[in-house]
Amino acid sequence: MPVPGPVGPSSTSGPAAAGAPQRLRGGVLGMADIAAATMANVGPAMSFFFGFAFLATTAGIASPLTIVAAGVAVALLGNTLAEFSRAHPSAGSFTTFVGKTFGPVSAVTTALLAGLGYIIAMASVIAISGGFVQITLHHYAGVDVPWIVWTLLLTGCSVVLMLRGIVVSTKWAGYFFGVEMLVLVVVSVAAIVEHRGALSATPFLPGHLAHGLKGLAAGFPLAVYLFIGWENSAALAEETENPRRNVGRAVFSSVAIMTVSYILFSYATVTGFGYDLDRLGASPIPFIDVAQHTLGALAFLAYVGGLTSTLGVLIAGINSQARLVFNAGREGLLPSFFGYVHPTRRTPNNAIVAFAVIALLIIGGWGLGHLLGSGGGSMDPVVFFTESSSLGAILILLVYLASNIALPLYYRRYRPQEFRPVRHLVLPAIGALAILVPLYYLAKPGQPAPYSWFPYAALATLLAAIGYATLLVRRDPSLAERVGSVVADAE
Repeated sequence: MPVPGPVGPSSTSGPAAAGAPQRLRGGVLGMADIAAATMANVGPAMSFFFGFAFLATTAGIASPLTIVAAGVAVALLGNTLAEFSRAHPSAGSFTTFVGKTFGPVSAVTTALLAGLGYIIAMASVIAISGGFVQITLHHYAGVDVPWIVWTLLLTGCSVVLMLRGIVVSTKWAGYFFGVEMLVLVVVSVAAIVEHRGALSATPFLPGHLAHGLKGLAAGFPLAVYLFIGWENSAALAEETENPRRNVGRAVFSSVAIMTVSYILFSYATVTGFGYDLDRLGASPIPFIDVAQHTLGALAFLAYVGGLTSTLGVLIAGINSQARLVFNAGREGLLPSFFGYVHPTRRTPNNAIVAFAVIALLIIGGWGLGHLLGSGGGSMDPVVFFTESSSLGAILILLVYLASNIALPLYYRRYRPQEFRPVRHLVLPAIGALAILVPLYYLAKPGQPAPYSWFPYAALATLLAAIGYATLLVRRDPSLAERVGSVVADAE
């Protein structure tokens, strides 16, 4: 039975098959709001703190070049998202876009892959939020409260904030993002100024890539992961004013700002280490070491930036990604329980809470595996961050790939008069090829455990999702009509 909801012109109960669907609060977010939420979801401080050392050791001192390449690739993906959102803005985002093109089986499959992929990836953020608090308190106060305590506390507070409404939670995510960006820019500029006598163009010279193009290719997937969250604004389309225009603007402006920012941060970091790759790679969090060397006692600000970053990602990420789960429940692709909207605040409460709870259960299961495994030790949240995000990234990249393949087919079939060869065929084709590179490096054989079994887990998930989708569509043929039935700016 559908969960009862508010009745009115823009919010009623039940999935589309049982009447008008429940709707979120429309038009309450502007372009600046969703752009800030998107960049908060990217979480530049958190992503850069825990990802750059590995990226630099993989790609070499010229690792900023991999960031340039990743920025271009993500912009190509942004074109696909912007064009789909211009034609059919929806809180379902990728699920709607792929489903409208290939049919209900693909819609259900995408809903499952995207939902599970984002939950697994967000589990890494939830864990590192508590882990970074533990690191900070241990460093400055010698306090060593288990990280899981902080994780549960921060997740609970974030969920409560999200349940209060999209406007207030998005504003807070934006505030947190503003703090982290201010800290990152201040530290980066200070480091560059301090080393002004030794500045070099070395980080931008291809000859300093590790093993040439092979190093660029190996570092490329790591650089792409720095941008995960760039698609945030599409899932907020239903609550955005003029989503056909503003979603695309938010995507491109966010990708551009993040690309320039990461280039600045990476240049400042390699400069701060004197272009010494061995020292940089040996540092757990290179940017914080640069901050301590440059600012001394004021390096505490870098820790503040990391803390606000994890909180911003936590809020912005769950907010947008839970809406994909909500929309799938609203349209009957997933159980209708997920499609419930709070009668007053018009927030997808069930989807938000379920998203957070499942992510916490994944953390708990992963931790139990560590305790029962051959090592028998507790789980390190920093290690879990890398492991969980890698597995989630494989599923998310499959969704990206399907969306790029879908775009030209969608426009040729449904909007042939608007079809443009470059925008709707050439760019998504290049974007699809760009996605194959990180997919290959995440799935290639010969990796250490647990990375070696991630491709098999992803393949099993894909096959199970297709099987479930096929059975569901056979049982309920009306799904074909409900996919994408709720357009974000519909009256």
